[in-house]
Amino acid sequence: MKKLGFVVLTVASAFLLSLASGAVGDSMKPTIVLVHGAFADGSGWQKVIPILQSDGYPVIAVQNPLTSLPDDVATTKRVIDAQKGPVVVVGHSYGGAVITDAAAGNSNVKALVYVAAFAPEPGEPLSAPGAKFAPPPLSSALVPDAAGFLYVDRAKFHDVFCKDLSAVDARVMAATQKPLNKSAFGASVAHAAWKTVPSWYIVSSQDQAINPELERFYAKRIGAKTTEIKSSHVSFLSHPKEVAKVIEEASRATK
Repeated sequence: MKKLGFVVLTVASAFLLSLASGAVGDSMKPTIVLVHGAFADGSGWQKVIPILQSDGYPVIAVQNPLTSLPDDVATTKRVIDAQKGPVVVVGHSYGGAVITDAAAGNSNVKALVYVAAFAPEPGEPLSAPGAKFAPPPLSSALVPDAAGFLYVDRAKFHDVFCKDLSAVDARVMAATQKPLNKSAFGASVAHAAWKTVPSWYIVSSQDQAINPELERFYAKRIGAKTTEIKSSHVSFLSHPKEVAKVIEEASRATK
């Protein structure tokens, strides 16, 4: 009788342990990998990161060199590949082109989120789709240096990049901007993760850096679930809650 009781207890314990393990597995949230665009770095996600972390998401922001598209793809791919379990990859602006290639072929990547971002086809120069639309004000505010890197004219930075932020914040961003090598605009990706990975797209309807019509074009072409926010190019700074909401929506869809 004692032996039977021991067997029953052992089976029951194993059953409860399996239920607990399943619950942990079901509740495990994907890691969010955030990829910045040109004229910025990973700290730009400073308002979105606390929201995601407080909701239980592991978060890492990539720091790309902006020296070339291949360099940035390699850096981002290294970060994505280092994550364990499911991953949601988010790219802003030029960072959209980066994640398009860097996230391709990784079965752990469950969703892509493009934030006012490029979403190119393989072999398509980054600047090509934009030629079909009116140039945004940013295009006339870019200043090259002797080494071939592009900066945004500080006097125009607030208007063309982050008009819905304070003047003080804009001056700080202009002073700390990270330049992009101009070769990036003529470069192309080798792969397109959005062809196989479910995608979300946030259009910034007041964008002065990328034509909002071009953003809508990208969103439609990749078949993304699209949200529009009345914001400048940096919606993740001016509307962090709305941006985090879309990222979390994409994350929940990975289950």
